[in-house]
Amino acid sequence: MPELDRITVQPDICMGQPCIRGMRIMVSVILKMLAAGKTTAEVIDAYPEIESDDIKQAMQYAAWIVSDQIQYMKAA
Repeated sequence: MPELDRITVQPDICMGQPCIRGMRIMVSVILKMLAAGKTTAEVIDAYPEIESDDIKQAMQYAAWIVSDQIQYMKAA
């Protein structure tokens, strides 16, 4: 696992969902914005408390999480 010092998981913040540096900005929100086509600058405009390194680590976290998932899909 890469060092993800900007991603925090605390049971008393956002029901234990991964967040950016203990703030109530969930990693999932950042990822959904990026998936919808928002740029890093647009995400930061929406959440000025975060930094580009926060966004980078959110993407690293997502990649790490899905790398441990086994998908069973039918061949086309």
